[in-house]
Amino acid sequence: MRKVSLVVLGAVLGASTVLVGAQTRIFEGGTARAAASDTYKNLNLFGDVFEKIRSDYVEKPDEQKLIEAAVSGMLTSLDPHSSYMDAKSFRDMQVQTRGEFGGLGIEVTQEDGLVKVVTPIDETPAARAGVLSGDIISAIDGESVQGMTLNQAVDKMRGQVNSSVKLTILRGPSKDSQEISITRAVIQIKSVRFRQEGDDVGYIRITQFNEQTYDGVKTAINKFNADLPGDKLKGYILDLRNNPGGLLDQSIAVSNAFLSHGEIVSTRGRNAEESQRYNARPGDLSKGKPVIVLVNGGSASASEIVAGALQDHKRATIVGTRSFGKGSVQTIIPLGQNNGALRLTTARYYTPSGRSIQAKGIEPDIQILQDVPDELKGKDDTKGEASLRGHLKNGDEEKTGSQAYVPPDQKNDKQLRAALDMLRGSYTKAQVVADPAKVPEKVPN
Repeated sequence: MRKVSLVVLGAVLGASTVLVGAQTRIFEGGTARAAASDTYKNLNLFGDVFEKIRSDYVEKPDEQKLIEAAVSGMLTSLDPHSSYMDAKSFRDMQVQTRGEFGGLGIEVTQEDGLVKVVTPIDETPAARAGVLSGDIISAIDGESVQGMTLNQAVDKMRGQVNSSVKLTILRGPSKDSQEISITRAVIQIKSVRFRQEGDDVGYIRITQFNEQTYDGVKTAINKFNADLPGDKLKGYILDLRNNPGGLLDQSIAVSNAFLSHGEIVSTRGRNAEESQRYNARPGDLSKGKPVIVLVNGGSASASEIVAGALQDHKRATIVGTRSFGKGSVQTIIPLGQNNGALRLTTARYYTPSGRSIQAKGIEPDIQILQDVPDELKGKDDTKGEASLRGHLKNGDEEKTGSQAYVPPDQKNDKQLRAALDMLRGSYTKAQVVADPAKVPEKVPN
C-alpha cells in the first residue's frame, strides 16, 4: 500500500515533474536491482562455504548447528542485544517473562560440582517437603548432578505440574543423605518484594520486569495504603538497583502506578511511521505520595524507562549512581516449526522530555556512593552500555562505568538510609558523595 500511495502522490505533483520523476525511478530501479544482485551473490557465497564444510570438514558436521551458528553470527554482528535463540532458549525466555513455571520452588547455586540450596521459596512444594537452606542436592531422580551444569540440573528439576521428582539431599556437617520426593506445582517468580520501613515508609524492590511485576507493585501499594492510612504513610522507596529490565509494557504499567497523566516513554524505529508514544492513564495508585527511586550501574532498560519517566515528570527523586544506559527495544520474533526466535533491536526509546539514555544512562538527582569492602574494590563497577562492543552510538557524550554495589546488610546501605531520611525530613547534604551545591534542600513532592 505504501508504494501505491507514493506513486499516486508523484502523479499529483504535476506534469512538470513527471520526466524527472520517471528518470529518478528508472535510476533507483537499476540501483535496487544491482543491490539485489550483490546480495544474491553473497548468499551464493554462503551456500558455497556451507557445501565445502559439509563435504570436506574433517568430521561430519551437524548441519542444523551450522545454520544456527550462521544466523547467530549475523545477528550478533548488529549490536550486543540482537541474537538468535534456539528452541530451548526461546522456551526459557518465555518462562522468565511469564514469571511462572512447573517446578519445586527453590533458589539454587552450584558449589564443588554439586547443587546447593540457597533458599526454599515460602509456600512451595520444596518448602512443604522440608528442603532447607544449605542443603546439598547430590542426585535428581537417582542421577548424580556431578558433571551437570547448573542449568541442566535446574531443567531436570522443572517439569510438568503434578509430576514428581526425587531429590537426594546431603544435610548438615556430616552430610547425612536422605531422599525427598516432591510433586511439582506452578511456581511464580516473585519479581516484586516489599516491606514496611518503620511505621511510615513503603519499600518496594523490583528485581526484574516480567508479566507479574505490575500486579506485585499494585499489591504492595494497596497493602501500604491499608496498613498506613491517611498521613501516616510518608512516601515510597522504589528500589530498581541491579534490575536488568524486562518487558516494556510492564515498565509502562509500573510508571503509571505513580503517574496520572503525561507521556511515559516513546519508541522510535528506523521509519517515522513506526514511532509510538505511551501515555499514562488517569489514576495515581500512590495518591501523590513522595517517591524516591534507587538506581545504580546495574539498573538497565525497563528500569531506566521507569526512572526516566518519574524523573522527567518531577514525580520522584532519583538517588544512587548512574544507570547502565541501555536505551534500545528488542522485539522477539518467533520463527515457527520449533526453530526458535530472533531477538532483534527494532527501536530506541526516549524519556518524556525526549532524552535518549542509550550509552549515557540516567543521572541520579542525588549521587550517593556506597562504602565498598576492600576485597571488592575495583570489582564493584559495571562497564555500562557504552563499553559494549558494537553498541548503538549516541553522540559524543557517552559515559561508561558506574558503581553497582549494594551492601547485603541494609544498615550499611547508604543509599537506602538516605532515601529513608529524605522521606522523613531528616536528610542532610553531608550524607552525599557529590557536589553539595547540586543537592536540593527538600525532596520534590
